[in-house]
Amino acid sequence: MIWIIGGTSEFREIIDRIKDLDNYIATIATDGGKEFVNCEKLIVGRMDYYEMKEFVEKNKISLIVDLSHPYAKIVSENARKISKDQNIDYIRYVRNKVDLKSKAIYVNSYEDCYKYISNISGTIFFTTGSKNIGDFEKVRGNNRFIYRILPAIESIEECRKHGIQLKDIVAVLGPFSKEYNKIMFKEYKADYVVTKDSGKQGGTIEKLEACEELGIVPIIIGREYEKGINDIDLIEKRIREEDKKIIINKTSV
Repeated sequence: MIWIIGGTSEFREIIDRIKDLDNYIATIATDGGKEFVNCEKLIVGRMDYYEMKEFVEKNKISLIVDLSHPYAKIVSENARKISKDQNIDYIRYVRNKVDLKSKAIYVNSYEDCYKYISNISGTIFFTTGSKNIGDFEKVRGNNRFIYRILPAIESIEECRKHGIQLKDIVAVLGPFSKEYNKIMFKEYKADYVVTKDSGKQGGTIEKLEACEELGIVPIIIGREYEKGINDIDLIEKRIREEDKKIIINKTSV
């Protein structure tokens, strides 16, 4: 069985492409993305290393295809470790990084971002989701923080958990054009916009262009180099090859 780990638009594209196949299981972490994936083989829920190990053994996984988000480090680390420990093939889809604008502030990690933000003043518009809100709030001081999040229950709950006021929550679903970003950043009078380098597919370019035209300083949280494949066609080809191998093995038993 092939295990396809989701969390990106490319994951949804792959699932649409392989609807004719049977020998795969797809997983995503939260309910928020379920309505965008038309797949009867979809399982929702987070797994730690030991839960992954049990999942792999139970479903007789022979190939792990990792299309999780570029910043879902723990998911990919555990999946790679499982593949090594269980002697299972693993392939990782990696988005290309974007070309940075000269005015952008580039930090290497969330930890570096917290340090940088703790020393600036103004209104900061976050486009990094809800996962790290608690840590950002620790360095807010007297600044105004605006959080753009998915309109999902778990995202709203995370905001309320950390006492974020309703006027500072923007719950809306992307993707966002440059013009849409401009309107939103201008409306909230943002001095800085915090984003991740989620690649072209993640809307990073549209955010940077909006910031440039408005004179807003973008703060980009970088990501480490990852070895992998950046061609979705090659990912599909590898899945289909593995599916054929599974079928042959089944018929030869």
